[in-house]
Amino acid sequence: MEETNYLQDRKGLFDKFKSIPFLRSIDECFLQEMLKLSKLRKYQADEVVAKEGEYDSYMYIIITGRMRIIKRGEQIASLANQGDTFGELAIIDGESRSATVIAEVESICLAVDISFIDRLKPENRDAFCAIFYKLLAEILANRLRKTDEELINVKEQLSRIKMQDKVRNIF
Repeated sequence: MEETNYLQDRKGLFDKFKSIPFLRSIDECFLQEMLKLSKLRKYQADEVVAKEGEYDSYMYIIITGRMRIIKRGEQIASLANQGDTFGELAIIDGESRSATVIAEVESICLAVDISFIDRLKPENRDAFCAIFYKLLAEILANRLRKTDEELINVKEQLSRIKMQDKVRNIF
């Protein structure tokens, strides 16, 4: 992995980040605070970005590239859109990483050290968290809806397989 220094005072990047869907909803002053403890990280194909079971304080936003999400050795998802995020579960609940994330191709991510929230002025923290956690809730709600559909499909397939087995056992 290659990484930049912290991104504070990088005005040119700020304008580019405002075009990323996840970051678009964050007020300019908060985004600037966020970037103070953020880095750009470049990963090579097949490089591990985050490992299941490990702890850290980073959330990632894909700038370019594609990531595969691995849980207990099985691929469970793929992320390939600019602005896709990962690592937010560990930020929300403080638990270890729930999955391993591996770059499928050369990829660049914005690595946001969420500890920047602790550095916000108390009067600003609540306002920022309301927006930030709403954005995270929207991401997680979309993923939950997708997971629900996949679960229903798997249950339907399992039901068909069981029915086929019953028919075979009759004959």
